[in-house]
Amino acid sequence: MAEVEIVELYELHYSDLKLLSSGSSSTQELERLETVKTNIMEALGPKGPGLLSICGLTNASILRRNLLPLARNLALLNPDHRKRIFKEHNLGSDVSLKNPDRNVSSFAMQLRYVQGLESTQSNVSSRVGGLTDSDQDHVDVDVDKTRQLPDYEYKNLGNTFKELGFCMMELGLFLARICDRAIGGQELEQSLLESRTAKGRLIHYHSTLDNITLKEAVRKGGFSKKLDNHRRDREHCMKSEHVQTEHVNMDTNCHEVGFWGIHSNLWQQWHYDYGVFTVLTDPLFILSSYLPENKWEEQYAFSCDQECPSPSGHTYLQIFDPNKNRVRMVKSSPGSFIIQVGEAADILSKGKLRATLHCVRRPIKFENLSREIFVLFLQPAWNKTFSISDYPLDNCNLAGQCSGVPDAENHNSKLSEEIHKIIPQLSFRLKDGMTFAEFSRETTKQYYGGSGLQSNK
Repeated sequence: MAEVEIVELYELHYSDLKLLSSGSSSTQELERLETVKTNIMEALGPKGPGLLSICGLTNASILRRNLLPLARNLALLNPDHRKRIFKEHNLGSDVSLKNPDRNVSSFAMQLRYVQGLESTQSNVSSRVGGLTDSDQDHVDVDVDKTRQLPDYEYKNLGNTFKELGFCMMELGLFLARICDRAIGGQELEQSLLESRTAKGRLIHYHSTLDNITLKEAVRKGGFSKKLDNHRRDREHCMKSEHVQTEHVNMDTNCHEVGFWGIHSNLWQQWHYDYGVFTVLTDPLFILSSYLPENKWEEQYAFSCDQECPSPSGHTYLQIFDPNKNRVRMVKSSPGSFIIQVGEAADILSKGKLRATLHCVRRPIKFENLSREIFVLFLQPAWNKTFSISDYPLDNCNLAGQCSGVPDAENHNSKLSEEIHKIIPQLSFRLKDGMTFAEFSRETTKQYYGGSGLQSNK
């Protein structure tokens, strides 16, 4: 069996992103920056993976470090307590948090571009500096003090959510401007500015232990105080003797599922994002275990949470590469940010950018590993009209098929066929003159209606 390929993303430094987007540089820099621009377009274009990473954002990385651990805390909160936190920080959710069988918990907020641009220009640097100092205090906070202030760890939740979102918004706008200049025109950047808003999502991908915890709470008729306060009792946790960080053979993992079982063992099902760009943080992983001395009915009320590096060394974001007709695992540098092309960018660029078909795989050998990530979705205004008169109709995204003739004996070809059975063809979802609102509505309908194969997305 061929090994599953790891794709190490093209890494763009934030300083080069700013220089290229500003259009001003010294004569000595012009040749180097032209090479950087070429590399960007190759990474995001039809022959590339459709995504790249951006490094060198120290302040944003601090915000990421403050925010991501809160995703799991929010997912396991007593619903009434969580509702109070939501109201205080203007958060909502686009998944049913009442469903104990859910694979993910998502906490969302709409972010306005005007606020974001003002923040990135004047307020973020000073604010991040303040968070850096307080972050040290948060890490070593006294347990008694925390008990006295039950919402202490969520004190800066709303502000941190917005500030990280604004930083990532800036990355997307800069990249859109660079792509526009390479393609010719201003349609990508203008389509984002006209939308005026972006959606931020703080996402917790559940471990097996998380799901058992939630089901146990439902079985008992509600969340106990022990479950609600489990993080405040972390000092009583014993370090798990079963923490595993060895490298995982992802080829083995993939083939354990088999190409007929691609709908299972995924945190998030195969799909295209239908906006312009999706900006993602490098994920944070948390490994949880219960105290062995707890009684059976209490063992999931207290858990020992340990942040850990990715067991396999990659992000567990998985893409399908139509050029190679195979699945590839995405690897990025710690603290970096990933930008991924959506279908709207593919359409607006006339196929010069390629939307990324992707999913998030659950690691088989690490049942109690959870994954925390913050995502920003940048999309056109709802009334943006799509014209496909000069879109390449033989583009694989429009047809919803991969190039090449499937080989019945080839595992990758069979996997490709199975993946594309659950992906509604773009040609069936998009008509000439359709607005982005109509396109998103039809896309949602076809993903979630009918066969229901996308129900765990």
